Amino acid sequence: MIFNSVTYLLFLAIVVVLYWHMPRRPRLWMIFLGSLTFYGFWRVEFLPVMLVSTLVDYWAARAIDASALPGRRKLYLGISLGINLGLLFYFKYLIFFADNASGLLRLFGFDVPPPAFSIILPLGISFYTFQTVSYTVDVYRGFVRPEKDFILYGCFVTFFPQLVAGPILRSREVIPQLDQRPRFQLEDLSIGIRRVLCGFFLKVVLADNLAPLVDSGFDQSVASLSALDVWTLAFLFGFQIYFDFSGYSHIAVGCARMMGIRFPENFDFPYLASSPRDFWKRWHISLSSWIRDYLYLPLAGERVQDRSSGGLEAAVDTAPARPRRSTRALFESWAIMGLWHGANWTFVLWGVYHATLVYVYRLTAPRFDGLPRWLQSAGGFAITLPLAMLGWIPFRAESLGVTMRMFAKLFVPSEYLWLGMRENNYLVAALVMASMALAWTVRQTALPRLEQHPLALAFARTATFSAMIALIFIFLRPINQFIYFQF
Repeated sequence: MIFNSVTYLLFLAIVVVLYWHMPRRPRLWMIFLGSLTFYGFWRVEFLPVMLVSTLVDYWAARAIDASALPGRRKLYLGISLGINLGLLFYFKYLIFFADNASGLLRLFGFDVPPPAFSIILPLGISFYTFQTVSYTVDVYRGFVRPEKDFILYGCFVTFFPQLVAGPILRSREVIPQLDQRPRFQLEDLSIGIRRVLCGFFLKVVLADNLAPLVDSGFDQSVASLSALDVWTLAFLFGFQIYFDFSGYSHIAVGCARMMGIRFPENFDFPYLASSPRDFWKRWHISLSSWIRDYLYLPLAGERVQDRSSGGLEAAVDTAPARPRRSTRALFESWAIMGLWHGANWTFVLWGVYHATLVYVYRLTAPRFDGLPRWLQSAGGFAITLPLAMLGWIPFRAESLGVTMRMFAKLFVPSEYLWLGMRENNYLVAALVMASMALAWTVRQTALPRLEQHPLALAFARTATFSAMIALIFIFLRPINQFIYFQF
């Protein structure tokens, strides 16, 4: 069952109605069993994998809290990490590492064929694994007390709006909201429905219509692409993945809000960022915050935070206390973040690419402190946007070889003198960028003014969402999976 389906909308309506009418204990059971049903619609045989992860961390957290011996606490934490990361490694990375080991052995003259088996990746395993790991680590660090009610904890892990593709939540953000249902407010229901509609619009109308342009472009041979084509494809895929993933996040936030539960935001106009630091405070905020608190800051020897917001923040301090350790931690963390996205060296390159941008920003940012603020913002935007978009090439290309050949085009002046794709590709890329800038301007300027006039605001919302609903029905097509479902 996926968000952009009629089945899911019926499921959501039933759950929301039951949620507001059931007492606490039956309500928790309904959420837990309903979430398992939601996941089981994909492949029911992978439910045990998620339940094992849930049970292991429920037990490990309680064992950590009950023990006063540092050695035992580390042992229980190690068991939790070993089982969770072991499951993730088996399903997501075993074949990748086996293939690479086979290739490495061939270099030394050993003819070892690559593995002939295949493994199906369980839906959402990367997301719920990170979520359960963060819970156990937070208990170990003393940030939270372990939850004694297994069903309540199970609701936190399996809660269907964010189960498959995030946001990656912390236990202290969600468990109290699941435990004590907030008072029903019509505003929560209204905001939730609007967020769901926005998510459907971003996915069905925008992302799914950009997909054919992106697919056809990346299906062309690199030789048939000019440098301008490479830039255009980078922008087009950047827009597609943003609309696709932020659409999912809108729906997730909206579904939870319909039940009075508030999730942290996962996106905030990232392509209007004025620096790599600003970009990672706006893009996939819950993941970059997770990497910050559970990888980067511990590796850098810095004080750990406890919130799934803020993005990089301290991770790009222009004057780190331990510069060499901080730099090493930065590249290690971002390489792991890249590998988290997929078992391919192209994703590692994507992570290292962004680590390089952050590192260069860390070195150069202090030199521009004397410039006027508007000039720093404008210049930063002009540099950050194309560099961030260019980073999507390795994310989308099928191999490192294709990525490098596409990058090489950018440094050949003659490759800028011709075009290899249809004219509408370039026009669409320009129109989408202009539309995003317009949407941000409207949100920052016109919306605050409209909020002072309730009738005008109601009319504007009615007209906007009516148009969105009409476009959703016009462009609704056989179900297209969300891009991040593969991670």
